[in-house]
Amino acid sequence: MTIKRNNTQFNDNLSNSLSNESRYFLEPKNPKQRQYEALRAYFVENLPVKVVSEHFGYTPGAFHVLCHQFRKDPVREFFVQTKPGPRFSPKRDNSRERVIALRKKNYSVQDIQFTLKQEDINLSAVSIWTILKEEGFSKLPRRRDEEMPDRPRSEHAAYADIRQISFAPRVLETRVGGLFLLLRILAEMDIHKIVKKMAWYGSKMIPAENAFLSCLLLKLIAKKRKSHVMDLVFDEGAALSIGLNVLPKTAYISEYSERITHEDNIKFMHQWLKEIRKSNVLSGESINLDFQSLPYFGEEDVVERHYVSMRSRRQKAILVFFAQDMKSKIFCYSNADLRKGEETDEIFRFIEFWKKQTGKNPPHLVFDSKLTTYENLSKLNQMGIRFITLKRRTPKLLKEVANTPYSAWRKIELHNVARKFRTPKVIDKEIQLSDYKGKIRQILVKDLGHDLPTILITNDKKTSCSDLISRYALRMLIENSISTGVVFFHNSALSSSVAIRIDFDVLLTLVAQATYYILAQKLRGYEQSNADVLFRKFIDTPAKIIIGNKGIEVRLNKRANNPILLQSGLINTSFKLPWLQNMNLIITLK
Repeated sequence: MTIKRNNTQFNDNLSNSLSNESRYFLEPKNPKQRQYEALRAYFVENLPVKVVSEHFGYTPGAFHVLCHQFRKDPVREFFVQTKPGPRFSPKRDNSRERVIALRKKNYSVQDIQFTLKQEDINLSAVSIWTILKEEGFSKLPRRRDEEMPDRPRSEHAAYADIRQISFAPRVLETRVGGLFLLLRILAEMDIHKIVKKMAWYGSKMIPAENAFLSCLLLKLIAKKRKSHVMDLVFDEGAALSIGLNVLPKTAYISEYSERITHEDNIKFMHQWLKEIRKSNVLSGESINLDFQSLPYFGEEDVVERHYVSMRSRRQKAILVFFAQDMKSKIFCYSNADLRKGEETDEIFRFIEFWKKQTGKNPPHLVFDSKLTTYENLSKLNQMGIRFITLKRRTPKLLKEVANTPYSAWRKIELHNVARKFRTPKVIDKEIQLSDYKGKIRQILVKDLGHDLPTILITNDKKTSCSDLISRYALRMLIENSISTGVVFFHNSALSSSVAIRIDFDVLLTLVAQATYYILAQKLRGYEQSNADVLFRKFIDTPAKIIIGNKGIEVRLNKRANNPILLQSGLINTSFKLPWLQNMNLIITLK
């Protein structure tokens, strides 16, 4: 029997006109029958996906998956009744009386599990709680230590308190001895003075600079989440490196960023960039700009949906703007406090930041086609800022490229690039864009190794096509650097939906990334290495910390790359960390 249905009448008339027998087929209660009727309506009656999915209670995406599975396995038993699972759990039910007896003694789920394990009964915490719920027990109130049964418990670390730090002669051990190499660089950059200028939150127990360094430390050693600081709370050497007796716990580090606003982050970036520029590692000749969507997996509705390239789909994500110096690959600006509709004008907020920092506009910007609008490109041109960007490949433009005669293309050669396709063909001409005042230079490029042509637009009318194409290819560096930030510095491990926290987290990434870059320049042969390589070879190494009357010696273990450190100038030379009471430190090798 074929039932006539359409989008408007199908759901409206169903409840009034169907008999009980018809409802059995058209409103199936059994899940397998519902799959059968839905697939039949789609494949036999040719009803639209939207109609079928709405009526049978599927989302369009879930119904597409169901159709895909049916095509792969069309021979399936729809009406075979599966046997229900066992209603008796031998392990759980045999232990029921013992669990109840222990709970009557005010044992918690963990206490019961530990006691049962001593009696060779392996029962999970979930099973124990299931028994307690079935028997009507509620959760226990919080108890004092003396009210709990005697059993081995985790040891409590001391509270972080700078007043409790001791410099008495002794020998400590740490898992991350190479951390002192990075902290030496940060001390030379006067990181502690920047934090003091900010007047950020601090206390007598944990002053502002020590609080900031405790957060930055997790970035420097690639800890994925703030809670992972608990792995180091008994590492006295790691705490000593930032001037504390022990590292602050998870709650302190998680709440610290809530006291820092986006304006505070911008002020810090200004001061930090001044120190970076003093060291002459930031050229500022050309700057790459890009957005990155950091995926968020929480339930908060305030988080907007953005396209996440690493997953090739739209999902809840935090949109972050990055600016990167082309020559050094150092990130010089970021903003995670963005909402939809604000992204196209973020380029002007960066220009304002750069002008306040250097006294002039950035000379050259490179970005992709979705970063801003043609109207804003016209504003950049009027401001005298040179730029290179892509033009979107519209069907009309692709048709124009396809109909262009072969004789119109000019073959060029790319210089100073290590790539297979070094002789592309180009068409260089000036065009008119909507919302753009005047004409703009357009370069059509093919034979670059892509199926579709690349279309560059720029207001730079003097530079050769070869140099422009080569320069835009270097924009890929920012994507690689962001990828390093996502992987090594764990920018994608978002534990909060609050933009302020994420903005501060990204700020820490900027500081850590620049610190690793400066370290790389001191290591012969590793100048272009990413942070993960430097961490594995030089930072992640155990060490003994020998505190003496005249200073502190950090003695790194033997490693194959120690000869590189010997040439760096960081070893066997005395230095001071201001947050360690300006004591003399020296890093040595075994």
